[in-house]
Amino acid sequence: MKTLADIKKIAVLGAGTMGPGIAQTYAMGGYQVTMWTRSENTRNKALASLQTQLKTFADEGEIKAEDIETILARISFKLTVEEAVEGADMIQETIVENRDAKIALYEQLAACVPADVLICSNTSAMNIFEVVPEKLLPQMLICHWYAPPQLIPLVEVVKSEQAPQEYADIAVTLLNNCGKTAVLMKKFIKGYIVNRLQQCLNREVFYLLDNGYCDAQAIDLAAKASFIPRAVVLGLLKRADFGGLDMTANNYKNHSYTMPEKGDEMPTSLAALVEAGNLGIKSGKGFYDYEGQDIEALKAKRDKQLFEVFRVAKKFMDDPV
Repeated sequence: MKTLADIKKIAVLGAGTMGPGIAQTYAMGGYQVTMWTRSENTRNKALASLQTQLKTFADEGEIKAEDIETILARISFKLTVEEAVEGADMIQETIVENRDAKIALYEQLAACVPADVLICSNTSAMNIFEVVPEKLLPQMLICHWYAPPQLIPLVEVVKSEQAPQEYADIAVTLLNNCGKTAVLMKKFIKGYIVNRLQQCLNREVFYLLDNGYCDAQAIDLAAKASFIPRAVVLGLLKRADFGGLDMTANNYKNHSYTMPEKGDEMPTSLAALVEAGNLGIKSGKGFYDYEGQDIEALKAKRDKQLFEVFRVAKKFMDDPV
């Protein structure tokens, strides 16, 4: 069985939305990283993303500018799965959320990966433990990252029932050593922690919109001026402790909140935007209008503000109330 000290090389399978940021994080943590890309074009796009992301980290003082080339030198690219995982001590799968694609990839891994290699999926929409070949289950974990993965600290970790607890502990420690905030779950549930919380919030958000109680700007302003910054300090359950658990209990007893009916159906406000092709920042319009704006500059501004927010968040997590 591998130990944390045995992990030297990590294979990142997939170079799309999540792959480059995850590879960057591992490389910044000192690990040799091999990325699997399907084509030279995908490799070039991934490399360009890495260069841009690392420059942002240098601009924000998170790394030294002279360290960029050293970090990039730890990352190599391969065009086949077999080449990418050769000699790897840990594998991080980040491919598209398509069941057939996952099945095909894990069948390849089952044929070429030794039994002591940790295999981690970044799946957000499926129970990967029901997808992979049975022989892989004793080495199978989920390490679920959030976008953009090089910036968002959280990674949710859960092991298969067949995998030893030591493997989950290795993953948590390794991620923490790479500057992430790894949260260990006791068992798998679809949606993990944060996606389930966000989906509950979405149910209310669209209920308020669809029934004309307020507009998108009011919802965002109210959230940013209340429970979101408060949660940086107190989280959710410690907030209840500070407010008094009797008050929380009374909210249930008094039925001060009623779940919206038909909350699982597609919200009409969301459906209308999607049908009109208004998909958010990528199309130039969503709940807000981004037409005429420099999208890359807007993303850079977002990243800068995220750096500031998470620096404050880390300060409070390191010295909690």
